[in-house]
Amino acid sequence: MKGTKRLLILEDGTIFEGQAFGADVDVTGEIVFNTGMTGYQESITDQSYNGQILTFTYPLVGNYGVNRDDYESITPTTKGVVVSEASRRASNWRNQMTLDEFLKAKNIPGISGIDTRALTKIIRQHGTMKATLAKPGDSIEHLQDQLRATVLPTNNIEQVSTKTAYPAPGVGKNIVLVDFGLKHSILREFSKRDCNVMVVPHDITAEEILHLNPDGVMLSNGPGNPEDVPHALDMIRGIQGKIPIFGICMGHQLFSLANGAKAYKMKFGHRGFNHAVREIATGRVDFTSQNHGYAIDRDTLPECLMVTHEEINDKSVEGVRHRDFPAFSVQFHPDAAPGPHDASYLFDEFLELIDAFQAENARR
Repeated sequence: MKGTKRLLILEDGTIFEGQAFGADVDVTGEIVFNTGMTGYQESITDQSYNGQILTFTYPLVGNYGVNRDDYESITPTTKGVVVSEASRRASNWRNQMTLDEFLKAKNIPGISGIDTRALTKIIRQHGTMKATLAKPGDSIEHLQDQLRATVLPTNNIEQVSTKTAYPAPGVGKNIVLVDFGLKHSILREFSKRDCNVMVVPHDITAEEILHLNPDGVMLSNGPGNPEDVPHALDMIRGIQGKIPIFGICMGHQLFSLANGAKAYKMKFGHRGFNHAVREIATGRVDFTSQNHGYAIDRDTLPECLMVTHEEINDKSVEGVRHRDFPAFSVQFHPDAAPGPHDASYLFDEFLELIDAFQAENARR
């Protein structure tokens, strides 16, 4: 297989030729880029990349291999991987396999040896678009026609959410975690805090959650467009005010939509681990881990939601809090795997919010 060619064809007609690595399959998906210098294993296994071809802007990827600890999900659904150089040898004390072996095992194709800077510039200029990874055998025109005709699926969350509820036991607070494509690092953060977590499918109803009588509800991250899961909005409206809520990423967008805000598709999204976010109340700036292609439109925010965090570069909304109910959400990943742990205190704030809510109810 060494030296096999592979093509990356973009919707705008650009064609990159590179070396094939990973699985030997042709795929089509939305092409996006991630600016992180490390953390490729966590990114590829992050279900928020469902259906996407993931470009790493850092020049060398795979140098420390893949290990058993850094999975964010066991069955990744990233469509493809694009790198400038895939490390031939992996060296790390935890290393178990190379990136190439990992992608083969997970049936994900990769392409290396292409100019990822040029590719990133194109994505930044034209916005996120469809792309195909294919073998050079077929006629280019045919591949381009197929690419243009492809309609990308919109049931991303349904594809990655758990089908049945399962526990992540602990001895502390009872948390219901609604799975829109959760990262294992969210479970790790709750585990560190001894929480007793019940992970539930994306289509759970408010009534079913209330029957579980949790101390708090976490709305997880997930892929795609928040407008594709209207049932989740009804669920959120049915529990807010009754149970404290904390939303991350997709959970933040759904929480905002449930209260009347609108989402918009960003030109090329935020994907990386160095996004500076300002907490408006204190002026504190955290470097955050992010992965999202949609954002909440500030001008559509209802009176009941107040902006708590903003991105310092493009001023996009990065966090909101409900004025009347114990509920807040952030667009970034405080669970930060991979990435800086600046914002993991938000999990503690959530547990403090639960304590305060319960204390107030006890007084009533």
